[in-house]
Amino acid sequence: MIRPYPQYRDSDVEWLGDIPGHWKLRSFRQLLSEPLKYSANEEAKYNSPDHPRFIRITDIDDEGRLRSETFRSLPFEIAEPYMLKPGDLLFARSGSVGRTFLYDHSWGPCAYAGYLIRARVDQTQVLPKHVSYYSGSASYAGWLQTVAIQATIKNVSASRYARMPVPLPPIDEQHAISEFLDHETGKIDAVIEKNRQLIERLEEYRTALITRTVTRGLPPHAAREAGLNHSPRYRDSGIEWLGEIPAEWEVKRLSHIASYRTSSVDKKSVDGELRVRLCNYTDVYYQDRVRATDGEFMNATATKREVEGFRLRRGDVVITKDSEDWRDIGVSALIEESAEDFVCGYHLGIIRPRGLMNPGFLFRLMQSVAVNRQLQVSASGVTRYGLPRAAICEAQVPLPPADEQWAIAAFLDRETERVNVLCSRVETAVERLLDYRTALVTAAVTGKIDVREVAATGIGGDGA
Repeated sequence: MIRPYPQYRDSDVEWLGDIPGHWKLRSFRQLLSEPLKYSANEEAKYNSPDHPRFIRITDIDDEGRLRSETFRSLPFEIAEPYMLKPGDLLFARSGSVGRTFLYDHSWGPCAYAGYLIRARVDQTQVLPKHVSYYSGSASYAGWLQTVAIQATIKNVSASRYARMPVPLPPIDEQHAISEFLDHETGKIDAVIEKNRQLIERLEEYRTALITRTVTRGLPPHAAREAGLNHSPRYRDSGIEWLGEIPAEWEVKRLSHIASYRTSSVDKKSVDGELRVRLCNYTDVYYQDRVRATDGEFMNATATKREVEGFRLRRGDVVITKDSEDWRDIGVSALIEESAEDFVCGYHLGIIRPRGLMNPGFLFRLMQSVAVNRQLQVSASGVTRYGLPRAAICEAQVPLPPADEQWAIAAFLDRETERVNVLCSRVETAVERLLDYRTALVTAAVTGKIDVREVAATGIGGDGA
C-alpha cells in the first residue's frame, strides 16, 4: 500500500498545496544548466531523411511523442545551432501552450523550430524525466492556467517558464519516482493503446461497411426486410477500382446527380452587412452530422449575395476541399438542420443533391473509400493541399434506383450508429484512464504519495 509522506509543509503555491517537508521549491531557472533558448523561425520546406528532423509544435502529440506522419527536416548547416542533446526538453510557447517533449537518442538527430523553447537542465539537481513527468501533472496545468489568466495573449514566454515553481525532491527520490511512474504509466498506456486500436478497428469496419454497401448493395437479410431483391445479379461497372455492381445500378459522374459550389465566406470578411454563423472546417471534421441549433458556430458577416449563394439547406453534404494533410481532403458531413443565417464557411464545398437523389445515400457515397480515394489522389499542393472543382464534379459514383438509395441510407444509419455507440464507450474508457494517469503522476511528482518503499522493493520496476 502506498502511503503519504510522514510530514508536509505549505508550499505557498495555491495550485500546488502542501509538499513533503524535506522537499525544496525552486524556480525552473534555478534548475537549468544554461538559459532557456528560442529557435529560429525557419520554414519547414525540407523532407529529407538524411537531414536532422525539424521538430515543430504540431509534430508533438498529446503523449509527448513525435508524429511520424508530419516529418520535416532541416539541412545540417541551418540546424546546427538548434540541435538537441539527450535530456533536452522542449516547451511550446504558443498554440498548444505547455505541450512538452523530452528528447533522447532514439529519435535520431533533431533540431527544434520556432514557437518552441529548449530547456537544458542541471542533472545534478533534477532529472530531465522528472521535469517531463511534472509537465504531465495537474499542478503544471494549474500553473499554465494561472499564467494564461495573467497574459493578454495565449503565449508563454521563456521568462515565464523560467519563473515556474517546481517542487524538488532529493535526486534519489526523483529516481524512485521516475521508476515508479515508468512502471505504472507503462501499464496504463498499454491498456490505452489497446483501446485506441479497438477504436481504429471499429472505424475501419464502419468505413468498410459503408463502402461495401454503397457499391454492392444491402446484405441479403437487410434487402429482404426492405422488400428488395436479396440476390441481385452483378455486372462489370467498367471501372477498375469499382469492379462489379448490381446489374440494375448505373455509374454516373457526381455532377449528374448533384451540384457543387465552394464558399468564399470567412471570418475575415469585412464587406458584408449581414451577420451570419459559419459552418467551418472543424465543424465538419469532428462530426458527420451538423445541425444549425447544435453547438456554437463562428460569427461573421457576409453580403446578401453570399448568404443567398452559400446558405446551407437540409440535405446538403458539406466537404473539406483543402487541408494541410491530403488524408483530410474530402471529409464530409450531412446538414440535418438549416437556418436563415447559417452559411458554409471557407475551405468547404457544398454538394447539393439533384432531383430524386437521396441526401443520405449521397452522404454515404462521399464517406466511402470508393469515392473518397478519387478525391484524395486528385488533391495537389506542397504545404497545403487543395481539391480542384473538376475532381469533385468528375468523380464517378455507383447509383442504385431511388427506393434502394433510401433503404441503403436507412440501413447504414442504423448500423453506423451501433458502431458509433461502441466507439463512444471505448473513448470514455480511454478518457478515464488518462484522467487516472494524470492523477497518479500528479500525486507522485508533488509528493502526495511516497513511492520510495515501493521502488526499493522492486514493485515499481518489475511488477513483483
